[in-house]
Amino acid sequence: MLKFLSRVRIEFNALDPRTASCLEFLAQCNARKAKESNPSCAVQVKRRTDDQPPKITVTFVNGVEQVYDATATPAQDIRNMILEKGQSLETEQMFRDAGESWPVIIPADELHQPAPGTKVKEFTL
Repeated sequence: MLKFLSRVRIEFNALDPRTASCLEFLAQCNARKAKESNPSCAVQVKRRTDDQPPKITVTFVNGVEQVYDATATPAQDIRNMILEKGQSLETEQMFRDAGESWPVIIPADELHQPAPGTKVKEFTL
């Protein structure tokens, strides 16, 4: 998960009962496997003393910043969203490395072409 990120900032009040998602996400970030995937990713924790809701801010390697409301979003959902965005970044980079433009634009006439048929072999017993 961290391999797609350059920075993670987790903010929460330790006395707030809504911090479960932040603590779980922090545990995932501190896991050995996650740290090994990107040792240069900075994980910052800000312990608050006010009533602000807990939040998780991530900065992707391309500089895009995303803020997640940790009150209403489970840590696993946040992780999945990061992985989906990261896979999209990998695909984009793969196309750019191959000299292709991004996003890929498929002409409308190609979208409506029939797909080649497949042969179905019938089995008799």
